[in-house]
Amino acid sequence: MYDVGFRQMMMNDRIDSLREAGRRRVHAQVAAPKAETSEIELRLCRASDDPALERLAALAERPLPFGRLVVALVNGTLVAALPLGGGCALRDPFAKTAHLLPLLELRASQLRRPEPRRPWAARLVRRHA
Repeated sequence: MYDVGFRQMMMNDRIDSLREAGRRRVHAQVAAPKAETSEIELRLCRASDDPALERLAALAERPLPFGRLVVALVNGTLVAALPLGGGCALRDPFAKTAHLLPLLELRASQLRRPEPRRPWAARLVRRHA
């Protein structure tokens, strides 16, 4: 039905248009993506954090947990807190905090008291027994 030369010409034309579209897309993606450049700070709570913690508890509609908390500040604003003794995190529902929860959990695990270890002599005796 179609001449072989005509088919070849149509394929070459399509290949050229796809290559051009690819070049345009690559040039459009070369522009630097907007990266989040917020400053994140993880630390134990202080007495000066009480108003911000009460605000987080009110936003989460939960009571403020008892004890020390590991807090996450983004650009100087307290947006999340995790009880050091364990429990649910308090989060600001109006801020992006999903990426902070694993960091808070890791920092809390680092700050918890380590399990007491048996004296090294008792461990050696048990190995040889």
